[in-house]
Amino acid sequence: MKINENYLKLPGSYLFSQIAEKVNAFQEEHREARIIRLGIGDVTLPLAPSIVKALHQAVEEMGQGSTFHGYAPDLGYGFLREAIAREDYEKRGCQIRADEIFISDGAKCDCGNIQELFAEDARIAVCDPVYPVYVDSNVMAGRTGQYDPASGTWSNVIYLPCTRENGFIPALPEETPDLIYLCNPSNPTGTTLTREQLKLWVDYANTHQAVILYDAAYEAYISDPDVPHSIYEVEGARTCAIEFRSFSKNAGFTGVRLGFTVVPDSLTFQGASLHHMWARRHGTKYNGAPYIQQRAGLAVYSEEGKREVAEQVAYYMRNARVIYQGLREAGFEAAGGVNSPYVWLHTKELTSWEFFDRLLACAHVVGTPGSGFGPSGEHYFRLTGFGTYENTVEAVERIKKASGQLLGTE
Repeated sequence: MKINENYLKLPGSYLFSQIAEKVNAFQEEHREARIIRLGIGDVTLPLAPSIVKALHQAVEEMGQGSTFHGYAPDLGYGFLREAIAREDYEKRGCQIRADEIFISDGAKCDCGNIQELFAEDARIAVCDPVYPVYVDSNVMAGRTGQYDPASGTWSNVIYLPCTRENGFIPALPEETPDLIYLCNPSNPTGTTLTREQLKLWVDYANTHQAVILYDAAYEAYISDPDVPHSIYEVEGARTCAIEFRSFSKNAGFTGVRLGFTVVPDSLTFQGASLHHMWARRHGTKYNGAPYIQQRAGLAVYSEEGKREVAEQVAYYMRNARVIYQGLREAGFEAAGGVNSPYVWLHTKELTSWEFFDRLLACAHVVGTPGSGFGPSGEHYFRLTGFGTYENTVEAVERIKKASGQLLGTE
């Protein structure tokens, strides 16, 4: 028996597991400290009333023989796929049909699993910094080459730096990738690509026969009309892009688990349909998202549901504005917080983990070190607007009071 040695190439533990270990150790030594967590992107508001109502109704149905549901259709129930096609795509002028939508238990799994459709020697390009799952899932597949601890890079990955010097906008790569990961709005930087900027990537992918893997998990937070909610708002995307969506951040489903992936049937390479390949993979390895969750997902698209989840999104965006404004008042450089619940601050001469330790010690606030998202994340730090409003305000006040220690001015 031989193991998959690619797993042994992964450096350290998963980023958020490492953060949890450090926070737990600090709490053990400082039991009196009230730690405020603005690190992991988990929601804090309870599910909206219309969603809870739908969950109760679905549970009641599951308790009656006449309305009981067993295995869900592996690609998703028609009632949810049709609602998504209508509300998320048709109303935005996107030509996406219900049968091109694949329901799952979340975007994270789909982002990690999609790489199975592609050859082991496919070259990937990722924005840097980047959501760790994109790179780590390709490491597990043996696609990324060798890791260089000194630079924090993989030999077979094309990195697209996103820093304050380029306005956090990735440039088209000099080397030609096969797969291009884009997250818009970006996790972790909270910045966005406009429709015009995204069109450059769509044209590039079509020209070079590349596939864009487009993570739109935070599209509900977009307020700028120049930033598209879907890549399919851009002409030409149907022949080069796969889109991932989540109910976690727009409707608070982090503990419920529901998402979907869009694979147009016009997406073909080497004479093969990626739509049919994903359907085959989905049907073989997945038993379908539960009926109860899919009914809850449908409630998100009701008039009441849309109003309620919009209020929750506004709540988190208010938190993000509090963080952004507070950081600027305290003397920090910061980005994000406009079309995204994430705020990305510059730590100056401190490494991101040094800033993590100092923030925890001085203010008892937890964030996410930027280096955990890639080499260009060094000297940056992510804070999230997903906490409660009261905790967010208190955390910002603590940061202001400790700003001299954090910035090294005292």
